[in-house]
Amino acid sequence: MIYKAPATTRFAVQMNLLAAVVIFGAIGTSQALALSEIRREELPAPTTSQSPGADGSENAVPMPDDSEPDTPDEPAIQQPAQPDSEAPAQPGPARGQMDPAAPIPEVLYDTAKLPVQVQQTREKLLEICRSGDIEGLRPLLGTGEDMTQLSLAGLETDPIEHLKSVAGDEDGQEILAILEEVLSAGYVHLDPGTPEELYAWPYFFAVPIDRLTGPQRVELFKIVTAGDYEEMKEYGSYIFYRVGITPEGRWAFFVAGE
Repeated sequence: MIYKAPATTRFAVQMNLLAAVVIFGAIGTSQALALSEIRREELPAPTTSQSPGADGSENAVPMPDDSEPDTPDEPAIQQPAQPDSEAPAQPGPARGQMDPAAPIPEVLYDTAKLPVQVQQTREKLLEICRSGDIEGLRPLLGTGEDMTQLSLAGLETDPIEHLKSVAGDEDGQEILAILEEVLSAGYVHLDPGTPEELYAWPYFFAVPIDRLTGPQRVELFKIVTAGDYEEMKEYGSYIFYRVGITPEGRWAFFVAGE
């Protein structure tokens, strides 16, 4: 026989169940709202603009962008460098651009064969180098059009300060050492009997670098390193410091570079 609870008891149970459903539903709703709020605060702000909907709400779907698609920026066109107004308009004797097909000039070591004025200028330069005082070069640098060329690109600073700036020490004594080594090497007599006549040190300046003999390379390594030599082979010429003195004894240039 199936037992049936009294009607009043069933009604009480039903009411209790209904009350439980209502309570749990309310709790679930409050939890869902709280979770929704937390997620909304954690979301990053949109980075794309949105058009308001017809009702003016801010939650409308973003409108499609009818503008043309972005195209990648075109690379900037490199403009050719403008020539330096102070640089020589054409290759001068200091630039060392010799005709590789021309005969190699005679390499000289006997300074007694130099004109007297050239000998005097060379000796003065060597004396100043050995003194260690770079300021002593100033009287020999000249002024105006007769000023010694110290840079292939022109010079806008005091010449002595320029020499100090390219030295490895603040007093410019490294430059004096280089100048002494260069003037102690063999030399060449260029363009004799012409307005461009010149005596130049070291003689590597006038000889294609790939035509140096073994003994000549030994002499070269007294002035430059093996690494410098490898770099010079790429240029095809000696590009370290060189000195030029005119037959009248004017110190024409003391430059490096190509």
